[in-house]
Amino acid sequence: MFLKASFTSLIVGVFVVYVLHTCWVMYGIVYTKPCDNPKEDNCITPFLAGNPKLQLSIYTALRPNAEGGHTLIHKEEIFDVNSKFERIVNVTLPKKTRNNGTLYALIFVHQAGVTPWQDPRQVHLVAQLTTYMVPKLPEISLISGDDQTQGQKEEVQQKKGEGDPAAAPTSTADHPVSHWRTRLTFNIVGDPFVFDRESLPSDVHRYLRVFQNGKKMVYLPLLFVDELSNRVKDLAEINSTSTELPLTISYDSISLGRLRFWIHMQDAVFSLQQFGFTEKDADEIKGIFVDTNLYFLGLTFFVAAFHLLFDFLAFKNDISFWKEKKSMVGMSSKAVLWRCFSTIVIFLYLFDQQTSLLVLIPAGIGSIIEVWKVKKALKIQVFWKGGKPSFLFGKMDESERRTEHYDTLAMKYLSYLLYPLCIGGAVYALVFQRYKSWYSWLINSLVNGVYAFGFLFMLPQLFVNYKLKSVAHLPWKAFMYKAFNTFIDDVFAFIITMPTSHRLACFRDDVVFLIYLYQRWLYPVDKTRVNEYGVSYDEEPKKEKTHKD
Repeated sequence: MFLKASFTSLIVGVFVVYVLHTCWVMYGIVYTKPCDNPKEDNCITPFLAGNPKLQLSIYTALRPNAEGGHTLIHKEEIFDVNSKFERIVNVTLPKKTRNNGTLYALIFVHQAGVTPWQDPRQVHLVAQLTTYMVPKLPEISLISGDDQTQGQKEEVQQKKGEGDPAAAPTSTADHPVSHWRTRLTFNIVGDPFVFDRESLPSDVHRYLRVFQNGKKMVYLPLLFVDELSNRVKDLAEINSTSTELPLTISYDSISLGRLRFWIHMQDAVFSLQQFGFTEKDADEIKGIFVDTNLYFLGLTFFVAAFHLLFDFLAFKNDISFWKEKKSMVGMSSKAVLWRCFSTIVIFLYLFDQQTSLLVLIPAGIGSIIEVWKVKKALKIQVFWKGGKPSFLFGKMDESERRTEHYDTLAMKYLSYLLYPLCIGGAVYALVFQRYKSWYSWLINSLVNGVYAFGFLFMLPQLFVNYKLKSVAHLPWKAFMYKAFNTFIDDVFAFIITMPTSHRLACFRDDVVFLIYLYQRWLYPVDKTRVNEYGVSYDEEPKKEKTHKD
């Protein structure tokens, strides 16, 4: 029975097991087993249950252990754990920090009336207020050559007049530069949760500080620094003249389940950075957690899981379809060429934007597959003679020439609309926008054309279907999986931060898909039309029935 199961059924089964396992793991993260009897010796009770008077003190230091001195930047003499607040303070930067150095924040929660250095029951965490990032390359106007605003020019001229070496234009744009994190967000668990020593979660253990109070074990407030709230958009570059910078201190209480979930998410983002994700890639993932409601976050997980499944099934069926494809009857070769071109353009755009290899490599593989499809569609054969390739194009039969005629006619009508829009958009961008180079302008213009008008290249296939009054030639299995992913992308368009052009690209495909469905209903498949492999059912040899005497 198992051997007869199809590969698709096996993949779906593995997917279901994966989703159920993930749900179980998520439940184990959010739910923590409490101690049944708080009076037992194996229970760890909260220090906050006694309503102690607490004080919050935040210091800055050049080292995480505060060696070399520390400076008090904020203090809450009456600190209520369950009261949310946000404060903006100005932080004076030491000279070492201004010279591409670092700076740390030491957050102390201690008993009121004493300094944190004298309180044996204080809890503290260290947060880095600076991070290193490669600055964006200066973008210039390719027409006028202007690369700075008037205000920036005046600032540079002023620095040069003062003999500041930092005023000189930096040629080492690839070197990381210290940036200031303008937000510091931290939380404390406000729930008086009683832990069971035997089932203490490992993720909470590193934040737990306990002391012996008679026969009972008491844990101090669970302090947590929210690193996910540190976004790239909130960073400010530090230079030698940045003597003082603003810092937004934000505090709110947090539940134990949310704390454990946040700990796992921060560890996951850190692991992705270790595997090659850039700061920009990690920032997009942070945005999913920070800017999204937890219910939407759960929906995002299921949507992403189904998106991955449908992507794989569409890929599998698409490869199988083109592998068996012998004829291009009813198929728009122009649409195949466009998909190949657009995929390569998007790959070059991602490469120009210095995207992570985890994103760049799949895009490159997709480009290679599209080139293979073009080879199949145009019936190209490659021969190597003396190290030089020679190409041989196959001939088309009468039915294929008829399809090619309709395809060319559709592209002729389409070019009247498409080419002026693309050229006009590229000229507008050249005049009014700034780019790093002419190559960057070219790639951005092509990508904008792909996003904004790419769906127009799906129309020739609709025109061919209309002329042939048939849709039997289309790879409907792969098409339906891609269509499901189109609607899934619509959900992502509301959840994930993305460019407006990409968001519109998600919704434009829905219109084309609905037209495809209408044509599917309008032109029902019968046995006299060609199927997805270029042959008709009537051409199959009829099997003679055997009768028992």
